[in-house]
Amino acid sequence: MNGGLLRVDLAVCTYRRWSLMECLESIAAQDMRRLVDLRVIVADNNESPMMAEAVAHAARDLALPITYVHAPAKNISVARNACLDAAEGDWLLFIDDDEAARPNWLARLLARREEADVIFGVSEALMGAGAPGWMRSGAFHSNRFNGNDKPHNGYTCNVAMRRAAIAGLRFAPELGTVGGEDTLFFHEAMRRGLRFAYAPDAVVTEHIPDHRATLGWLLRRRFRSGQTHQMLLAREGRRAITVVPVAVFKVACCLLAALANGFSRERAAAFLARGWFHCGVVAAALGRRHVQEYAAA
Repeated sequence: MNGGLLRVDLAVCTYRRWSLMECLESIAAQDMRRLVDLRVIVADNNESPMMAEAVAHAARDLALPITYVHAPAKNISVARNACLDAAEGDWLLFIDDDEAARPNWLARLLARREEADVIFGVSEALMGAGAPGWMRSGAFHSNRFNGNDKPHNGYTCNVAMRRAAIAGLRFAPELGTVGGEDTLFFHEAMRRGLRFAYAPDAVVTEHIPDHRATLGWLLRRRFRSGQTHQMLLAREGRRAITVVPVAVFKVACCLLAALANGFSRERAAAFLARGWFHCGVVAAALGRRHVQEYAAA
């Protein structure tokens, strides 16, 4: 018996990251933890059950109910689908294994549950000392909604979903190594008519490793995002013959804007990244294979 408490499953997919322990500690420290019937699901995507013993110790030391699921495949979609299969609560939340939640995160995220089926929070990037200043000030690695963002551009690094509303939805295994599986998932949720909300005060933080704090990594990520965007356009019946000319024009505009803003490395990088996004659209429309994002992460 849970005394009528809201049943919440909090899913963490992991692959060889010991930062998982810090993530679990932040979950155990949630202000709202005792006000809900909370269970953590850890899906280990490694070929062997590498994290099983460590997770068992964490469950005991933190007095945290944890269900460990071995989902071997080195494919993030397989791990996320394993969490969908293991979930039993009224709400299913996702947080990444390299993130830590602020103590009020759970309460702030679920505060909007009466008005939505899917609620996105903020993932705030914490840059290392070696990160360039323009990347730090531009918050290129943070995940938050802007005014013109569509719901399907959401993310699984900080999200709450009403489990009954997402019944039958799955993460695409064919995108589990290339990225974009969450974009497709939320695109299908949007097509189903689910209600979306944004909780800007529900914050998790993520330490960005130095190898990601480069312009090259940022451009590869935006290129892959463009490829995913084209996949969605194709699903909506948009033909390459109409998509490519528009995307090429946008690439040219973005590159010119990057040159015009050369005085500001932050603004120039933002336009350049946007241009690389449209390059990804063109590449996908012309049949280029998706960049293997997770394989290179």
